[in-house]
Amino acid sequence: MTATASPFDPLTLGPLRLRNRFIRAGANEGMVVEGAPSRALVKHHRDLAAGGVGMTTVAYGAVSEVGRTLPNQVWLRPEILPDLRVLADAVHAEGGAVAYQLTHGGSFVTSLKVRGPTMSASSGFNKAGLLRGNLFQRAMTADDMERVTQQFVDAARLCRQAGFDAVELHMGHGYLLNQFISPLSNRRRDAFGGSAENRARFPAAVLARVKEAVGRDMAVLAKINVADGVPGGATVEDAIVTARALQAAGADMLVLSGGRNVESGWFMFGSNHDMDEMRKVLSASPLTGLMLKWSQRGVPRITFREMYFLEYSRRIRAAVDVPLGYLGGAKSLANAGQAVREGFDAVVMARALIHDPALVNKYRDGTATQSGCTNCNRCVPYIYHPAGTWCVLSPPNDPDLNKIRAAG
Repeated sequence: MTATASPFDPLTLGPLRLRNRFIRAGANEGMVVEGAPSRALVKHHRDLAAGGVGMTTVAYGAVSEVGRTLPNQVWLRPEILPDLRVLADAVHAEGGAVAYQLTHGGSFVTSLKVRGPTMSASSGFNKAGLLRGNLFQRAMTADDMERVTQQFVDAARLCRQAGFDAVELHMGHGYLLNQFISPLSNRRRDAFGGSAENRARFPAAVLARVKEAVGRDMAVLAKINVADGVPGGATVEDAIVTARALQAAGADMLVLSGGRNVESGWFMFGSNHDMDEMRKVLSASPLTGLMLKWSQRGVPRITFREMYFLEYSRRIRAAVDVPLGYLGGAKSLANAGQAVREGFDAVVMARALIHDPALVNKYRDGTATQSGCTNCNRCVPYIYHPAGTWCVLSPPNDPDLNKIRAAG
């Protein structure tokens, strides 16, 4: 990018052209009925498109029923095609593009009981499944990998049929594909374990198959960690290896995030969770309360700073040619401009846009230069709330919209 590059410039990603470089990050909305998008989810993303984003990302579309981590998540299957079409059409009506984030939780299943051991890169005890009795995980076999790869392909094809413009394969935060990338989860001794190159092999193969299936019609993105943020986890050097593998596999853009849900949520958000709000929303039972308290053991107290992943992301930018989306504390127009001038192709935000879906339009017309988001993270627990996620500084969602399927 040149010194005059702007986040309002159009962006081409494979076959897709965005009206600007602002992207709503995929982040669980909790707006699901019967495993399908609700009218609340349609309103949420329609409001973001009306508010000016170039593309909005619908979070966590599980590629199989056992790929869900929460009961209120979409499970991508042909039966919900009408609901998906309503969602995509609503975003397009406001001039925006829409991506679906494709995910499999693997062993990270916190709120559902799965029959038998959960799948992961390696076998052993599953601390993420402790609350729901998913105590053990098993190492995926070659047959498992082929089946899951085909599930990602089938989900991408369904999204194409529904009119979505892009899919984003979630390879961060401790979900299944990240369980291969991260040495915190991957202890394999075969071609899919050991070196960073081997650990990226299966995720890259999944992306290559998805790209082959839908890449002529849709942009194919991947979300990766710049680092896990804890000792023993993936480093930025590992992230560079992953980014190069995904570039070779044909990714149209990589969205750079960081951290793992269990081990380093504070690193992911650049600030600590509000545990009082979490307990309030969850109406915590004694066991849940104990688990929440346990989850905070050893967590450092950190102060939020803008652009908190910039140093990591710069190193990845210098190492690959694939388009990159900067994510992590870009909460002002100045931050967005800096990211684009430094060579990042898109500016990816979640909390700032949950706080104000019209933020991009306000940046454009000069009525705002800074997000009013306080990075308190009190929006996070509301993925478990009957009305879905919202900013506690804003009016609450209409819970009735979250009781009706999008096409209902």
